[in-house]
Amino acid sequence: MSLAAQLTLSTLDYLQGELTAVNKHELIDGVAYAMAGGTVAHNIISLNIAAELKYQLKGKPCRPFMADMLVQILGDHYYPDVMVVCEEHEDDTDRVLNAPMLIVEVLSKSTRAFDHSIKQAKYLQIPSLEYYVLIEQDICEVAVLSRAGGFISKYYYLGDDIELPLLDVIVSVNDIYERIENEDKVNYLKSLGGT
Repeated sequence: MSLAAQLTLSTLDYLQGELTAVNKHELIDGVAYAMAGGTVAHNIISLNIAAELKYQLKGKPCRPFMADMLVQILGDHYYPDVMVVCEEHEDDTDRVLNAPMLIVEVLSKSTRAFDHSIKQAKYLQIPSLEYYVLIEQDICEVAVLSRAGGFISKYYYLGDDIELPLLDVIVSVNDIYERIENEDKVNYLKSLGGT
C-alpha cells in the first residue's frame, strides 16, 4: 500500500480533524495538506476586498465569507480567502458551502502556481461560480475570470475599477490595495504627484 493511500482521509474524518487542528488543511484527492500561514499584506488585502463586498452587498441576498469557510468541489475541500454565496445549496453546513458565485484568492509566491492551476481548474467546475478573482500581493495586479468571459483572465491595475455586474458590485483596485506598500503602489502614487 502506498503512503498516499495510507494517508487518504474520508470527508468525515477530515472535517472532524479540522475542528481541533492547530493549522487549517485543504483536502485534495483524499489527502489533507497543511496551509501556509498568511502575511500581513495577505490579511489586509483579504479584509479590504471582503469589506468592500460586505458594504456593497448589504440588503441583497448575496453574502461574503472569509477564510474560515470551506467550499466543497467533487469531494475536495478548500478555504478560499473570500467568497460570495447568493443561494443556499442542499449540502451546505455551518462550515461548508457548495454554491459560491464569487471566489477570491490572494496570491503569494508559495501559492501562486497552485491557485492558478489545480485550484483554478477545480473552482471552475463549480456550476454556480461566475467569478474567480486572483489578487497579487507583491505587485498591484488583479486577474478576474468570469463565466461570461469564457473564464479568460482580464487584468486590472491601480486606477482601474472592477465591475462584477451579476453581483451589482464595482470594486476599485485602489481600495483593494489600501494600506499596502509595495513598489507598484509607491510608483503609482509618485506618478500622481504623491509622496
